[in-house]
Amino acid sequence: MTRDLDLLGQFTRDHSQDAFTALVNRHVNLVYSAALRQVRSPQLAEEVSQSVFSDLARNAGKLKPDTILTAWLYQVARRTAIDVVRREARRQLREQIASEMNAMNATTADWTHIEPFLDEAMHTLDETDRAAVLLRYFENKSLREVGATLGTSDDAAQKRVSRGVERLREFFTKRNVTVGAGGLVVLISANAIQAAPAGLAAGISSAALAAAATGTGTTLTLLKLMTMTKLQAAIIGAVVVAGVATPLVVQHQAKLREENQSLRQQIAQLKTDNEGLAGRVAQLKHAPAPRVAASSATNPPVAQSPYEQLQAFLDSRLAPSREEIEASLQQNRPAKPPDALSRKEIEAYLQQNKRNAESLLAAYRMSHDQSYLREAATNFPNTPAVQFAIIADKVFPEEQRQWIDAFKASSPDNALAWYFSALDYFNSKQPDLAVRELAEATHQQSFDTYAAQADQAVEEMCDLAGWPPLAAKAWAPSSESASYLPSLKNLANQMMQTQQQDLTQGDAASANSMASMGMVLGNILRAGGPIDQLVGIAIEKKILGQLDPAVNYDFLGRPVSEVLAELDRQKQAIRDALNTRDQLLPTLNEAELASYFERKKLYGEVNAVLWLQSKHSQP
Repeated sequence: MTRDLDLLGQFTRDHSQDAFTALVNRHVNLVYSAALRQVRSPQLAEEVSQSVFSDLARNAGKLKPDTILTAWLYQVARRTAIDVVRREARRQLREQIASEMNAMNATTADWTHIEPFLDEAMHTLDETDRAAVLLRYFENKSLREVGATLGTSDDAAQKRVSRGVERLREFFTKRNVTVGAGGLVVLISANAIQAAPAGLAAGISSAALAAAATGTGTTLTLLKLMTMTKLQAAIIGAVVVAGVATPLVVQHQAKLREENQSLRQQIAQLKTDNEGLAGRVAQLKHAPAPRVAASSATNPPVAQSPYEQLQAFLDSRLAPSREEIEASLQQNRPAKPPDALSRKEIEAYLQQNKRNAESLLAAYRMSHDQSYLREAATNFPNTPAVQFAIIADKVFPEEQRQWIDAFKASSPDNALAWYFSALDYFNSKQPDLAVRELAEATHQQSFDTYAAQADQAVEEMCDLAGWPPLAAKAWAPSSESASYLPSLKNLANQMMQTQQQDLTQGDAASANSMASMGMVLGNILRAGGPIDQLVGIAIEKKILGQLDPAVNYDFLGRPVSEVLAELDRQKQAIRDALNTRDQLLPTLNEAELASYFERKKLYGEVNAVLWLQSKHSQP
């Protein structure tokens, strides 16, 4: 029988396909069996086997004369199988997080039933209750501000607001407009105050000042003008500019549409860049870049690229044990990697930083040891990042409500605090309070997961432990926890169930208001990283899927079918961009890699990928 190396020599010298086929037939059972024991999947084992023999074909001329091919193939099969297991584990985790979520239907058309009677309904309230409702839902003030203005406590203000809303709801019910208290406050908050035409305020001010200077009597004195509510000013504005027919747009809806338009432009540019990169990516796929180097005992080491060196270092610190890999495959779950840093390395960083809140959160993130988080909770209970981590990871489930209230008090502008609160109220069977919190969340401008501070702390911890600088930069954002996403998924499911209950009871207005708030949640998530964006798209697609595809709803500005098609294009563009990123990263030099990971930390992965594509796109 011809020796392995003789067949390999024929293939190298003469490009003999028969010789290479003979080698494959001789060793394929060995390679396939070794791969199957690792990956536990016939399909993946076939993929590994194909990759191993592709590596052999690329490296045939580099093997030393004394190479034992059986041992070489076995070692390459093992390493390749482990790479596949890790890849599959990452894929399963991404798919689990970004799985399509059940959501809800949305429309703001029911405002047309509320608007004609709203001012008449407000007039039926007593003066104090009317003032409380105006401050709370027309001017979107907090209960604390309402109480201060009325000269009462927060609780007293809440009672007056609730009483006023209930009387409004009863008023509309008598006029055959069925709406729940929660749906009513959402509709009022979103639609009662509209933006006055540009320049109107300046014109009114000038006229009022001129009238005051001349002493002539006018219907509206300057003093009355200064004490008007926003609603009254809008009504007067409509009278002053009676000839103007341009519809007014709700401020926060206009902002969302502007952001959506910006995102659509970025995605369009993304797809253009992808097309320009197609040739380069095709070349990369066929470039002779061996995935696994030959054993150093029989062959000289192959020079690794900076990216390969980075991957090799991270694998040495994060590779799951064989036992863990086998257990994960049996249980159909992602394999759990070991801790990236030892306890000694973590404690050294904590000592250097005097165990402050940021260092304790970084220690928890690197070790998953809740004792660090409990220590942070004890010593820094008023720090928003600590409160967020405690709530997201449910460290103190029996005290969840207290921590949520503390988070709302310390970070009232962070929508996440209100979303956490809404979920907790849903879980405790208090849907009315949950709706109230959802309405608050839609008015907040911030959505902060405190990831930037955590990334910086983890990078510093890895630097202190002696990691290569590039590895520290790369690993810091990769260690980020997305524990808030399952909570938001649960919240979306609760919102959907509430919407279905409202529809069953014939309360279409409340059901549509709930759907509208779900759209806001989807928009917020689509401003985040790729995983957040995919989850946000999933929410919006489910919502839009319940609507008439041919209808042009007010909050969309175009037919549902067009929006759904655009969301599908955006979703594919995100996946295309990530695939292109995965193709380009191995080609970067060390400086480019460092710049990419720095941009990812500072500006988010989406902007980092856009920079990467612009830098490497063909002219």
